[in-house]
Amino acid sequence: MDKYENGLKIRQAVIGKEASQMVSDSLADIAPILDQKTLLAFDEAQARPILDMKQREMITITSLLTQGDTSSQLRIHIQGALNVGLSRDEIIETFIHCLAYMGFPRVLNAISVAKEVFSNPTK
Repeated sequence: MDKYENGLKIRQAVIGKEASQMVSDSLADIAPILDQKTLLAFDEAQARPILDMKQREMITITSLLTQGDTSSQLRIHIQGALNVGLSRDEIIETFIHCLAYMGFPRVLNAISVAKEVFSNPTK
């Protein structure tokens, strides 16, 4: 299996087959190289075993919260966090922990996205 195939397998396991396909489809006609780059990132994450996928998704949702205006990516990665074993409480606590560092608007926005995902979970 090459790195792209392995990355696809991991991405599907983390964010779900449907979301993974949506990523590929959204980039196919405009920037297919970005889809390939995301596959390589998932492959590399597996090759670096110091952090597990739960830790990586926690870092990812935290990073997305801090950037702001990332609701579509946050939605995908909150679901990914659930898929790799983070609980709803752990996700919410992660966001609450960011309050002192990022402030209410970004934390409230992330909580709002989490509420959406929790109401409509996918795998």
